[in-house]
Amino acid sequence: MRTKWQLYTTPPSFVLGFHGCDSKVGEAILSGKVPHLNKSDNAYDWLGTGIYFWEANPQRAFDFASHVANGGKVSQGKIKEPFVLGAIIDLRLCFNLVDSDALQELKDGSNIALSAARAVGLGLDNKGVDLNLRFLDRAAIEAVHEFRKGDNSPEYDTVRAAFWEGQELYPNAGFREKNHIQLCVRNTDCIKGYFRPIQKAAE
Repeated sequence: MRTKWQLYTTPPSFVLGFHGCDSKVGEAILSGKVPHLNKSDNAYDWLGTGIYFWEANPQRAFDFASHVANGGKVSQGKIKEPFVLGAIIDLRLCFNLVDSDALQELKDGSNIALSAARAVGLGLDNKGVDLNLRFLDRAAIEAVHEFRKGDNSPEYDTVRAAFWEGQELYPNAGFREKNHIQLCVRNTDCIKGYFRPIQKAAE
């Protein structure tokens, strides 16, 4: 449970998120025919169940959609024509995994998840290149959500985390080629609107 720093658990104002998808999905959202993107609910999802966005990073969303369109196996969805959909997101009560209290809460969640897995004789771990199959992390995050429900604590509306991914940006760098901030929206009321990102010609 959070205590004296509770005042700072809600990041201020709005952020812009970008979602890589097929053009038909994006256009259906923009036309109003479909109210929201579908929530992802895979056992390996990095931040648990919800709608995923790259924070302030339309290029990363496009790269993801292009990777899937070219046969990359990082999504259950089908993408023929890569498309980037923008969203205005109010983070509200955010499980912000660059915050010390949130990280401790996640650690507690991992203990709950691992204990439950051991009780039924199951292994639970992250796997793959850059740990892109995050079975343990997802289970830990979902354990936090379930614990908060049982404890009558307010439910998190969003989950936010920074990830270091890919090759070194340059020799001996502390940065990597695919560093990014990812958002998982659990409560669709946080999405205040979708938009078509403006693309300007490179100068």
